[in-house]
This record gives sequence, C-alpha cells and structure tokens, in this order.
Amino acid sequence: MTFLALDSIAIPDIHSDAPLTERKAKLSDIDAIHELIGYWAARGLMLVRSKTLLAETIRDFHLVLAEPHGGHPSGLAGVCGLHLLAPDLAEVRGLAIHPAMQGRGLGKQLVLACEAEARAIDLPALFAWTYQQGFFEKCGFHRIEKTSLHPRVWSECQRCAFFENCNEIAMLRELT
Repeated sequence: MTFLALDSIAIPDIHSDAPLTERKAKLSDIDAIHELIGYWAARGLMLVRSKTLLAETIRDFHLVLAEPHGGHPSGLAGVCGLHLLAPDLAEVRGLAIHPAMQGRGLGKQLVLACEAEARAIDLPALFAWTYQQGFFEKCGFHRIEKTSLHPRVWSECQRCAFFENCNEIAMLRELT
C-alpha cells in the first residue's frame, strides 16, 4: 500500500478513477476519518478532530468510499458531518476530500447529502465554519458575521484550541 504524506501525517493512496459509493459512517471508519481530517488539519486548512469526538459524533458523518481499482485498495474518498446544535440550526462540519479525489464534485455531493438530511427533519438552516468561502458560496451558503450565530455555536467554540484567535469564516444556508 502506498501513502501520501507530509510531515508525519499520511493517508492511504486511492485511485482517482475508482468507483465510488456513499453511506453513513460506522465506528469502524473512525481511524480513516481521523487520518483524512488530520491530513488537511496539518496543512492549516481545517481543524483536527480527536478520535473520541469522532466516536461521540459518528452518526453525524456521511462518507464517500473509493472501491478497489487498478491495484489500489479501497479507501475513504471524502467525509462530511451534519451536527445538530439547536432545533433551528445544524453545522456542516469535518468536510474533507482525499487529495486524489479533488475536483470531482465530492465535496458538494457530501454537503448536499447533509442538506437533504437536514431538510428531512425540517431543519430551517445550516451553518459552517470554513477557510473555503468560495466553495460554500457555490453550495448556496452566504457569509455572516460571527456575532450573529446562535449561542449554542459559541458553547461549542469555547472547547476549541483556536477560540481566542479564530480566523474561520462563518457561512449560513437557509433551507426554508
């Protein structure tokens, strides 16, 4: 098996033409999710998530899996979570796409899966913290002031190592 690496963070290589399947995450996916999120967090493009937090919120996550192809093993192509924060708001979080799978629309596919789940439970709005404003604008989100966010968001933020120096952008998508 080959790995893509930078520093000490490595993720298994997958083939960019591999057939893909989408499903909800399982506890057995935690290591792969942790590796993929850690890969991008090491580059300063997202926040790292502990395995404990992933286990506590595993039901939040949608996955896209790459099937075995061309001698490459199967692997995690992408992940994204929908975390309910209040009766009127959920966060799209932990969106990460394998570097070999970039540019195939998997990020938007996963955000749309979270949006469909939110609509199915009559949730009126989604928000996201991001460094990728343009991507979320293409998904129908718009930038908002951090101070306008629900108080429940801030209770989650207080546990973040970057709470005092947060430079993420707040984005909102109204569904109703």
